Amino acid sequence: MGVMESQVASRTPLVALLGNPNCGKTALFNRLTGARQKVANYAGVTIERKEGSFTSPAGRAFRVLDLPGAYSLNAQTPDEGITRDVVAGLRAGEVPPDAILCVVNATNLRLNLRLVLELRRLGLPMVLALNMVDVAKKRGIEIDTAKLSQELGMPVVETVAIQSGGEKALLAQLDAMPFGVPVTPKPLSAIDEVSVEDTQREVRRILAAAVSTARDTGNLSEKIDGVVLHPIAGPIILALLMFVIFQAVFSWGDAPIELIEAGMGAFGQMVGSWIGEGMLHSLIVDGIIAGVGSVLVFLPQILILFFFILLLEDVGYLPRAAFLLDRIMGSVGLSGRSFLPLLSSFACAIPGVMAARTIQNPRDRLVTIMIAPLMTCSARLPVYALLIAAFIPDRVVGGFMNLQGIVLFVLYLAGILSAMAVAWFMKRRNGYKQHALMLELPAYHWPHPRGLASGLLERAKIFLMRVGTLILAMMILLWLFSSFPGAPEGATHPPIYYSVAGMIGRALEVVLAPIGFNWQIAIALVPGMAAREVAVGALGTVYALSGGDEVGNTLAPLIAQSWSLATGLSLLAWYVYAPHCLPTLATVARETGSRKYAWIMAGYMFALAYVAAFIVYRVTLAITGA
Repeated sequence: MGVMESQVASRTPLVALLGNPNCGKTALFNRLTGARQKVANYAGVTIERKEGSFTSPAGRAFRVLDLPGAYSLNAQTPDEGITRDVVAGLRAGEVPPDAILCVVNATNLRLNLRLVLELRRLGLPMVLALNMVDVAKKRGIEIDTAKLSQELGMPVVETVAIQSGGEKALLAQLDAMPFGVPVTPKPLSAIDEVSVEDTQREVRRILAAAVSTARDTGNLSEKIDGVVLHPIAGPIILALLMFVIFQAVFSWGDAPIELIEAGMGAFGQMVGSWIGEGMLHSLIVDGIIAGVGSVLVFLPQILILFFFILLLEDVGYLPRAAFLLDRIMGSVGLSGRSFLPLLSSFACAIPGVMAARTIQNPRDRLVTIMIAPLMTCSARLPVYALLIAAFIPDRVVGGFMNLQGIVLFVLYLAGILSAMAVAWFMKRRNGYKQHALMLELPAYHWPHPRGLASGLLERAKIFLMRVGTLILAMMILLWLFSSFPGAPEGATHPPIYYSVAGMIGRALEVVLAPIGFNWQIAIALVPGMAAREVAVGALGTVYALSGGDEVGNTLAPLIAQSWSLATGLSLLAWYVYAPHCLPTLATVARETGSRKYAWIMAGYMFALAYVAAFIVYRVTLAITGA
């Protein structure tokens, strides 16, 4: 940031946005700032720093900082520590905010007001955004906003963050506030001058004065939870939901996958006819189109999986799943709080590892980080889908279940059970003390179609960016290694056999042969270290350069003819465990502050992958005889 830009920014009031998790804080931030957001990390940590800007109806410019959610300024997690240090002006390189905008859930003021009272003791200008007032009114909860403002000694405005125009009252209040003189926050010791018990008594007094629940029709969420969280029915419902999701991944994805396959095949033929035979034809058709196309076809299945995850998150079910799994996870040395980071790992292990910082206990946090990559991330899905399509018949079992969907469910289950086993092992070695799960359960609500569409679009953009950048670059590099130095005169094998990639593949085949991997698979595993889905594109490129025609849309039948069933199942077992993602290992090193844990993770996951693949390969050979 230049000097002039810095001076302009310093004259623009900075408003810090604070609140408990699940209060609608981020939705309000998005409503205020729109696309005018900057996302970076706080110096020295991987916690996101989100800053945006907006102009009020009166023409005043504001900067707004979306701080991590916190229940208290007595920080128990790294996220809460960042929030505390920023508002107190203790973080190097961060100026204290000019005002605090505290967002609270109007249906849960008993929990939210503790943070408000702690913030008030810092002496900074404050505005209270009473969010979700529409939900509170529907339930019959009556809040006297004027009385609440009087009791708290700060302006109180009603907001509905998810509705257009739901921020108007807030903008008017910000326009009315003076920001001429900087205010220095009081020391954090001011928070501890009042005990937690006294703070809670003050919360109850304020609620009695300003809030009436006499006409509260009851919380529908509690009635639903009576079924969803039932000790017997709850786990059954969760298992059925997961099973339906994996069935849908294969059942719903067939039609769009066929369209993409046909489109990529036609595109490859068209481009090939334009270019003609030669080195350029090989690079573009066999290297780029065959490689990238073999990955691109799995976009529909990835989007279907994320549709269900985003849907369950939006309606408020995922924290319930954490509650249901707390007892099971406790038996292996984890708490239910580990569930959400582990669930995030189904999308990508990197945000899952980063989400573990919300876990208070350091040991639980470390164990969660170490097992997060065992969750089946979306990058594994293209590999699974390719191998399942090649070796598992597409048939109906039991009249309504898809066999391929069942196999996919088993693979996901294998990752989960293995993660539990590793956590149990770490518990036995390091000792373990059970920690009680304290988790806020948000109210159920209808999903927001716009939010779902936005989330799916974001996932599609991330996947396509990987296809267009990382995967494209790896395919070009693989093509170069696979095309040179070329075949000698009188060669009996395809040219790739004599290339640099072929030499590397044959060298690795010595180590991988006991688990059924040939040199073509060995070649694909190397670029696959950059990202797991790269392996599919690598196989497409390798077999295209091995002489296959139109490999981009016939890869599954080709490997089904080239490999034995034992090899296909062995590779599936390998990908359940193998740490084919260098960015994940780098994130583990950053989050733990030590490269040691990244090396430990890579070591134990490669060991598990080799042992699992060996057992599956040998058992399949013994059963099939080939």
